[in-house]
Parts: sequence; structure tokens; C-alpha cells
Amino acid sequence: MTHAGDAVARLVRDEGTRVLATLVRVTGSVDLAEDAVQDAVVRALETWPRDGVPGNPRGWLLVAARHRAVDVIRREAKRLGKEVDAMPAVDPCPDPVAVRDDLLRLVFTCCHPALSLEAQVALALRTLGGLSTAEVARALLVPEATMAKRLTRAKQKIATARIPYRVPSAEELPSRLAGVASTVYLIFNEGYTSRSALLTEGVRLARLLASLMPDEPTALGLLALVLLQDARRAARFDSSGLPVLLAAQDRTKWDSELIKEGVALVGVGLRRTPAVPDAYVVQAAIAACHDLAPSYAETNWDAVISWYDVLLSVQDTPVVRLNRAAAVAERDGPAAGLALVDELPGLAEYPWWHASRAELLHRLGSPSAGAALARAEETGLPAAHVAHLRARMKSETP
Repeated sequence: MTHAGDAVARLVRDEGTRVLATLVRVTGSVDLAEDAVQDAVVRALETWPRDGVPGNPRGWLLVAARHRAVDVIRREAKRLGKEVDAMPAVDPCPDPVAVRDDLLRLVFTCCHPALSLEAQVALALRTLGGLSTAEVARALLVPEATMAKRLTRAKQKIATARIPYRVPSAEELPSRLAGVASTVYLIFNEGYTSRSALLTEGVRLARLLASLMPDEPTALGLLALVLLQDARRAARFDSSGLPVLLAAQDRTKWDSELIKEGVALVGVGLRRTPAVPDAYVVQAAIAACHDLAPSYAETNWDAVISWYDVLLSVQDTPVVRLNRAAAVAERDGPAAGLALVDELPGLAEYPWWHASRAELLHRLGSPSAGAALARAEETGLPAAHVAHLRARMKSETP
């Protein structure tokens, strides 16, 4: 695909989520809206590179998707011998508030407590985040076939249980918070590693959630976390598009205003945290340790590791332990970090586990580093990160 074709594909994918959210409201069906938007996306990818991008891409997709949905409804009604109820028209230029509300409705529909937490997050990533089934499966560390079945069951549950498409009342919000927060962070995290548009979407959704629930430590911690990580965006890739490790980033490019806002939110979140620490507030505190250090060499690794120990008390997962092992490697050396990494269970299909091994083995001068990197690539490590590690292994002497 040409550079122009890539730009069109990114535009279509970025606008697709907003179009989907509005069409779900109009049709009342996630499945129908998803199929209709997919049809509109295919048509856009066929015609826009040839005819040019329309002046209102979102409006074009919205009208095309609505026409497709109407055709499907009429065909199904004719097959069943039923009358077709008039479907509301769509405004091809919805105002930002309407779009925001449609997105919020979609978030809370996907994160209804009638669905399991795993199904909530998977469905929201697939619909709200615009991730493919394969990308969702990779993000949640399950096989693609398992994820496909989980998504199908979740959509069926929404239809059969008649789960409403709306923002819930204030009393209902706390029961949705865990699923919504997980979804927003995973959307942000997917953008952090591969799709930059999702970074902006994740931050925007985190701000919306914090505005809805300003007294909840989880909402405050989530917003603090994404702000403190997003503050590094301008320094994370070089001019060739290759990732720049935290140790080598130009900290003068970091967004000091985002850091200031994020650190303040960490303070508020800690003050409002009950006896049991909030996982997002703790993760934000870890991010703050990095962002406030004058240089990488001056990072307080004792503080970072201590915060990871706190996080393990409420969220003891292999991925958290992997991140803690990386911090231990910085403080105590690559051998100490590798020993912890190799003890971790259940990450054989997680690309960042293999990438961590490749990095630490390379630092130790082990010939096994190349095989670890190859396995990271096989399991889905983003191409830019593969290229970066491979270049370093060729050019550096541990």
C-alpha cells in the first residue's frame, strides 16, 4: 500500500469507531451496526484512494453505513413477511457533544455488569477501540479462536438480555467502573505500542470517565497514569520511526504540563484511596517516579520497586511481575532481572516477555538473545520494536 493509501486506511479506521457508536444508537443493534460500518469501510477503502477523501469523511461513512443497515433491515423484514419500522435518519455532521455521548453509551453498553469482566473488556476493545479480533486476543493473552467465541457470546447476551444503550445513572456507575477503566487503559496501551490515534482516544476517554466520577480513586488514577505516560509521546520514536527506550529519551521533549497534571492527580488519588490501594493510582505513582527523575541514571529504582510491591498486593499478575523484574534488572543487573523473568508462568505467547528476555540476554552477551527476539516477533511484537532490538543487537557490544 502507498503512503497515501496508508493515510486513508488510518483515517477510515480512526473515524470508524465514532461512526459505529452513532449507528448503534440509531439501529439499536451492535451486530447490525458493526456489519454496516464494515461495509462502509470497505467501500471507502476502494473509492477514496481513487476519487479522493471526501470533505466530511465521518459523514460519508455514517450515511453509507446507515444505507447498508436499512438495506439489511428491509431484506430481513421481507424474508419474514414483516413491516419495516422507519429507522431514524442520521446527521452527517453530528456535533462533538453528540459524538461524545454516543461513545459513552457504547462504552457502558459493552461494560454492562450482566457480562463477565473478560467479556466486557473484549467487546469494548473490539467495538470502541476498533481492534481486530486478533489484536484483542493478543492484548488479553488468549487464543484468537477463544476470543472470537467470547465476542460472539457477549453480543448475543446484549441482544437477548436487551441491555440498554445508554449512559447509566450515577447509582449504577460504580458497578461499571472496573470494566470501563480496563477498557480505556487497554485502548491507550494498544496505541502506546502500535496505533498513535488510540493514545489520544484513550486520554480523551480517561478524561470523560474522571469527569463522570471525580471522587473515584480508580478514575483519577487512570487519568493520571495515561497523562504521565502520554507526556513522553514526542520522545518515544526517532526520526525513522524506531522506538527510543526510556533510558535514551530526550526528556526536554516531554510535556511538562501533562506531567504536572498527572502528578497532582496521583496526590489526589492517594488521599482518596481507602485502606486497600487502588491499582491505577499505584501504577500512576510508578510512572511519576520515572517522569520526575532528572535523568534515567537518577531514577529512584528502590521507590519504583517498592511501588511494584504495593501493586502486587492488589494485582498480582505475571505482567506486573514482568515489569517489576525489569526494574530489578536496572537496579541489580540483568542477571537478577532475567532470573525473575524466567520464573514467570503463563507468558509463553506474550511478545513483551520474549522481548524482555531478548533484551536481558543481549546485555549478558548470551547468543540466545537472537532466538528470544525471533520468538517475540512470532508472537506479535510490533515491527518497530523488533527492528529497534535487532539493530541494537547488531551494533552494540554488551
